[in-house]
Amino acid sequence: MQDWTGIVQVARIGGWVVYPLTLLAIIALVITLDRAWVFWRFAAIPRTAPKHGDAAGDADFTAALVRLPPQHALRRLLAPLIAHAAKPAWWIEAKAGALALDVQRDMSRGLWVLETIVTAAPLLGLLGTIVGMMHAFRLIGNNGLANPGGVTGGVAQALVATAIGLVIALVSLFAFNYFSRRVDRLMDELEAIASTWLSNVKLTQEHEAQTS
Repeated sequence: MQDWTGIVQVARIGGWVVYPLTLLAIIALVITLDRAWVFWRFAAIPRTAPKHGDAAGDADFTAALVRLPPQHALRRLLAPLIAHAAKPAWWIEAKAGALALDVQRDMSRGLWVLETIVTAAPLLGLLGTIVGMMHAFRLIGNNGLANPGGVTGGVAQALVATAIGLVIALVSLFAFNYFSRRVDRLMDELEAIASTWLSNVKLTQEHEAQTS
């Protein structure tokens, strides 16, 4: 109860700028939790996935691919390609590129908002600092300090707004960098798997062309 009272007091000291900062914090938290769930649910690569030219375990990989959720990144990329494996290699490569862009866009959804919050939160905190200092300076009369309590309150408002803005920006920055790295690593893994699968398809097509 005392902690909650302290939070309310800090919000009152910080002034009106605390409310947009709180909104930014809620948005950043929602996006972070959403991306964490998406990567946990739809970005785990099966261990049977062929990589680095290893064609072993393709049957097990295909079975594991079918068991993945329809929204899974790997299934969204390879399932349409496997369904059209008989088409020319150039068509499959073009289709794979388009599917990869769709997957990357969906996995990166909301990250631009986190990046914006990284910049906007400190600026809002700085705005609160300016407003608090202006309030403090207004209380200083021509003949000296008229209201010491009001001046210290304005300085406290400035410090609270700046601190809250920096905390929100730091948390959002860590989340943005983490998920951006996860997207890059996921796309590298998908590219390696798709390249290996496409190489196997090309070998199969060449073998069939030679034997026919």
